[in-house]
Amino acid sequence: MRAVIIGGGIIGLSSAYYLIQEGWEVTVIDQTDLTDSCSYGNLGMIVPSHFVPLAAPGIVAQGIRWMFNSKSPFYVKPSLSLQLISWGLQFIKSANQKHVDQSGPHLTAINLLSKQLYEKLSNEPGFDFSFEKKGIMMYYKTEKVAEEETHMAEKAKQMGLDVEVLTKEEAQAIESEISLDVLGAVHYKCDAHLYPNKLNQQLIQYLQNSGVQFITGKPVTRIETKNNTIQSVHIGENIIKGDMFIFAAGSWMPALLKMVQVQLPLMPGKGYSFTQESPAKQLQVPAILCEARVAITPMNQQLRFGGTMEIGSINNKINMNRVRGIVESVPAYLPGLSVNMPTEEKVWYGFRPCSPDGLPYIGYTSKYNNLLVAGGHAMMGLSLGPATGNLIAALATKQATPINIKAFDPTRFD
Repeated sequence: MRAVIIGGGIIGLSSAYYLIQEGWEVTVIDQTDLTDSCSYGNLGMIVPSHFVPLAAPGIVAQGIRWMFNSKSPFYVKPSLSLQLISWGLQFIKSANQKHVDQSGPHLTAINLLSKQLYEKLSNEPGFDFSFEKKGIMMYYKTEKVAEEETHMAEKAKQMGLDVEVLTKEEAQAIESEISLDVLGAVHYKCDAHLYPNKLNQQLIQYLQNSGVQFITGKPVTRIETKNNTIQSVHIGENIIKGDMFIFAAGSWMPALLKMVQVQLPLMPGKGYSFTQESPAKQLQVPAILCEARVAITPMNQQLRFGGTMEIGSINNKINMNRVRGIVESVPAYLPGLSVNMPTEEKVWYGFRPCSPDGLPYIGYTSKYNNLLVAGGHAMMGLSLGPATGNLIAALATKQATPINIKAFDPTRFD
C-alpha cells in the first residue's frame, strides 16, 4: 500500500515513521526544503499540562484588551476575510467552560501518549534529540494568576498528572543559578522537552534510510479525484499516485483542502522565537511566564525564548514590537537572566495552525474514503507529533486507535 503525505513538519514525518512500521510505501511532499517549518523554531516542549484548549473562557475579552497593545502576547488582526470571520464566530462559540471540561481528558490522553512515544523513540538507534523529563515551571507574579494556576494544578492532579505547587523559595531551590522575582510556581513534572532541530533532522535521515521518497521545493498544483477517492497529486512535473493521502500541511491546510472541495476552519497563528547562544546563566527547567505568555527552554547549551500568537493571514513580516514584548517580560520574572534584543535576522517566526475550538483535526473527511487529515495542533504540534502519526497509521490500516479520538474528528464543524 502506498501512502502520500503532504507536509514535512513533525506531523507529516511522524505519520511517515509509523506508516512504514506498518509496511506502507511512503512519499512525503513539501513545498519547502524541510529546514524551516514550525517543527524547527518551536520551544521543544511536550506538554500533558496543556489540557486547556486555546478556546477558553475569558480569552475573548482578554484578546480584545490585548489588541490595543503592540507588545501583547495574543492578537487577532482585524480583517473582512470570510475565513477569519467564520473562524472567529466558531472560536467565540467554543470559548466556554463546558468545552474546556469536555476537552481536558482528550488533550491529556493524546499528550501522554505522545510523551510515551517520544521516550520510546529516544531509545531507538540513530535518535538522540536531548529528550529530558524535567517538567516545566509555570511562574506567576500576581495573586489572581496564582489562584488560577493553583486551581489548574488541582484539576491536573485529579486527572492523574504529576504536578506540585511551589512557593518562591521552593522554586528558587530548583533554579539555584538564577534569581527569581515571582510569587510562586507550578511545577508540572509530567512534562518533558527536547531539541527539535535534532529531532527533525534525525527523523528525515531515518525515513530516507528506510526508503521513504521525499519530493520537496515545489507546491501541489493539482489533485485528481474519482468516485470519492483521491487518485493522485501533481507537484512540478511529478504525478504521485497513492492508496492513502495524508494532509499534514499545517497552516496551508485550508488551501490544500480547497483543491478537493473540503472546508476546514483553520487560521494561522504567527509565533516568534529567538535563540541565545552560550548564555552566561542557564535554566535548569523549561519555564512559562504565565502573565506574559512567554516560554523559555534550555536546549543544546542554548536558551530559546518564544511567544505571541498573531491570528491573521500568512505573511513574511516580522513585528519587532512583539519580539520586544518577549524580551522585556523576562527580567520581570527572572532578573538574574540576561537577555538582549535580537536583530531581525536572528528572529525566527512560524505559523501555528489553529482550529477554532483549540483541538487538533485527526481523522477521515466525510467526502473521500482515502483522505486523512492531521493538523490544527496550534501550539502543541511538536508535543503531539508522534501521537498523531501513530493515530494516523492506525486509521490508515483500519486498526483500533490507542485512545478515543472522537473529539478530534475533522468533520465536527460540517
